[in-house]
Amino acid sequence: MSAPEVGVRATAGAGAGFPPIDAHRPPEAGTVSVPDAAGAAEGIPSRRLDTADKSARPGCAPFEGVTLDRRSEEELKALVAAGVGELGSIVGSTPTAGEADAEAVIGWVARNFDLSQVAVACSMADAVLPALVAAQLPGVDVLFLETGYHFAQTHDTRREVAENLRVNIVDVLPEQTVAEQDAAFGENLFGRDPARCCALRKMDPLKKALSGYEVWFTGVRREEAPTRTNTPLVSWDHAHRLVKVNPLAAWTLDQLVDYADEHLIPVNPLMSQGYPSIGCAPCTKPVAPGEDPRSGRWAGLTKTECGIHT
Repeated sequence: MSAPEVGVRATAGAGAGFPPIDAHRPPEAGTVSVPDAAGAAEGIPSRRLDTADKSARPGCAPFEGVTLDRRSEEELKALVAAGVGELGSIVGSTPTAGEADAEAVIGWVARNFDLSQVAVACSMADAVLPALVAAQLPGVDVLFLETGYHFAQTHDTRREVAENLRVNIVDVLPEQTVAEQDAAFGENLFGRDPARCCALRKMDPLKKALSGYEVWFTGVRREEAPTRTNTPLVSWDHAHRLVKVNPLAAWTLDQLVDYADEHLIPVNPLMSQGYPSIGCAPCTKPVAPGEDPRSGRWAGLTKTECGIHT
């Protein structure tokens, strides 16, 4: 199952607050189309990021890339050091007493970074992180990695987020369509070389997309997997060369779901069907109660991470 052919685009959110929507309604049958950018919400401009050459992509309208002025790495690293002290973030594997809550972490970013320099990564498993960030940084860019292999329910959730939150959804596409990748590497690369498939469809596009920002938010949580146990609230991302912030690092899955229910925030319907961690459809399986939440990702393989956070 492949996603609709779309260009990298930004779609503005609907407006302030979280209107009462039924985030857990059954998804429509078939793949849900990604909506076109129909104009910005009041006070929130749409932006587009040029992360790939679309000249060979039929149906993709040409657009101009965005160049943002960034502070030097030395300045950004100094901010990280200050943030670690201010927020009481984990240093190495030692938790610091009085660690800041998610709202305080986001507030630190709001005080120290211009909106145009901030991005939020969202897999559309849920929209808790975009909702929390948008409460203090309305109009923030939310990066969605459109791999071409998502569940229909994931596209449905993406649409709900675009329609109901004050954010700009930025669809980040790989250099090749699924058909082009199949022609170059053979069909179902994800089954033969999942690491390469993840690099081509997730890691490389994200690295290009992040190059114009100073800071990005992720929804990584410590309880998700042993590889994430020591996740700090704020750190320097050596792979992507910018500040990385994880406001939900200390949250449990139950806290996440309860917060979404209480505040009527969109949640992928698959979350209630045994998928606590949702990625590409061919590489994501449901897990049994009590199992590692990420054990359904690349099930049967030693691979547990796509590479973005390692």
